[in-house]
Amino acid sequence: MIKPPSISPIDGLVDLACRDGVDVRPTLLRVLTDLYVQKPVHSADETTQYVELALGLIDTVDSATKAAVAASLSHYPAAPTAVLAKLGLADNAPAAHAPLPEIAFVPETAAPPLVPAPEPVAAEPVAIGTLTDVFFDAPAADRRLILANLDIVADPAALVSPASNDTAERLEQAAFKREPATFARVIENALGVNRDLAHRITEDSSGEPIVIMARALGIKAAVLQRILLFLNPAIGRSVERVFDLAMLHDEISLATACHMVTLWRHDAPAAQAQQKARHEPVYQEDARTVRRPSGRENRRTDTRESTMPYKATR
Repeated sequence: MIKPPSISPIDGLVDLACRDGVDVRPTLLRVLTDLYVQKPVHSADETTQYVELALGLIDTVDSATKAAVAASLSHYPAAPTAVLAKLGLADNAPAAHAPLPEIAFVPETAAPPLVPAPEPVAAEPVAIGTLTDVFFDAPAADRRLILANLDIVADPAALVSPASNDTAERLEQAAFKREPATFARVIENALGVNRDLAHRITEDSSGEPIVIMARALGIKAAVLQRILLFLNPAIGRSVERVFDLAMLHDEISLATACHMVTLWRHDAPAAQAQQKARHEPVYQEDARTVRRPSGRENRRTDTRESTMPYKATR
């Protein structure tokens, strides 16, 4: 089991783990908010990061989660106004009023000038990504927090088929030869994810997705270390980073890794269906195309033979 960060306990997650079908996004929003309010002062980067994550998650959670997050932020002096406004806490968010325009004196005999009304400006929608997007966009510390939450809600029975020795060897050879495209193709087939996500896992410069892949497929820690050293120079040039990821491989549970892989598969099912529909008819059509000329040719030959005039012999 991966150890949660020591900055604060995770309140209420035990109750969530006892319920079936719990979405991890409400849990993630609560934990991120609890961690945010426990620190009295935040840097500009920390505030921006929390606001982006919170705004992307608020519309995806239930009313109870919104109420809990609103209650936590209402007692926090440095609560971001954008998040407060998104939660409907208008009283706590300072309202920005535009200055009133000056009214010019117009004589009664003169007609008031016609001023065209300004066109309404549509508010830009807030982009809401999947948990996969949230995970890949988060830094290493937040990724470990997400994995800690998944460990509590993951189903231990939902496992991914382990990789064969041939698959593990192909992954290691592709990493040793520095062939990320080949490595991604092996991941695509082994995990059952689409091609774009397989490349995203392969090219990630932090390394946690590779660890999740290896843990879910049952790849040994020694093989994983060799993959990390050679596959991505951004990871392999830091021995400390490689050992840190190796420790994560030992800490993360198999259920957590498999749960994340299940989320990866769920976030892009259409691409796999289109790929399957694109390949199967081609092979079937090719087979029919190969067989048809032979059949027609045989029928034509038989017809010519049957209609050939009979030459009588004396």
